[in-house]
Amino acid sequence: MAEAPVPSEPAEQLIRVAIDGDVATVVLNRPDQLNPLDKRTVQALSRIVAEIDEDPRVSIVVLRGAGRAFSAGGDLEGYMELYRAPDEFTAFLRAFNGLLEAIERSSKIYIAIVHGHCVAGGVELMLACDIVLAAHEARIADGHLNFGQLPGAGGSQRLPRAVGHLRAKYLLMTGRGVGGVEAEQMGLVTKSFPLSELDHALDELLAELLAKSPLGLRGAKYLVNTGHLNARDAALELELQFVKNYATTSHDAYEGLSAFAEKRAPRMKGK
Repeated sequence: MAEAPVPSEPAEQLIRVAIDGDVATVVLNRPDQLNPLDKRTVQALSRIVAEIDEDPRVSIVVLRGAGRAFSAGGDLEGYMELYRAPDEFTAFLRAFNGLLEAIERSSKIYIAIVHGHCVAGGVELMLACDIVLAAHEARIADGHLNFGQLPGAGGSQRLPRAVGHLRAKYLLMTGRGVGGVEAEQMGLVTKSFPLSELDHALDELLAELLAKSPLGLRGAKYLVNTGHLNARDAALELELQFVKNYATTSHDAYEGLSAFAEKRAPRMKGK
């Protein structure tokens, strides 16, 4: 794999990036601090997301944390200074929100690999991804209210959309953590596996996704992420118009039908 360090961070590589074929792996890289999502990390990750979005080689992004955590969330000590500067705090929250919205709007498919601790801002980052694989041993918690805080990067909005309003309020209000199995059962993560099997599960998922039409994957993400922002009738019309254009103009849609008729594997081109 070709390593691509974050620009303008020569002294400390906050994030590691490796590109292997169609897949970019992005690793939060401060394991001694459980990969905090502070101002510098959010800025660096925002640059990386923007750069990957412009890279035609990449169709899938794997997001994970180094060491024993995905991310334990924000830098609480740093927040004490930000709280004394409301404008700076607002700017940080807008930047964090912008990062997560960029992941949701991205044409790339984002897969979060969650092991160990995933707390507060880490959960907010996880919820912006398209697919989440978690270890059974993971400990996932909003956790903000355990220290008198509230989620400010979309957690109070994405969490109920993932698990329902009653479960979301319970998780937010208690700050209680759940393991990977329970997180899967409530819809907080996509699938959970024993930690020893997590990388193998990722490899299998990547093989499955890479066999699909890249254009179709982008379309599915767009329809789901955009549709839920609209009323039902508008969302249905959005789907109709999008699928009509996809089916009548793309190579991959026609190739899929041809392959089915000819009893062979489709040869997708992403166009």
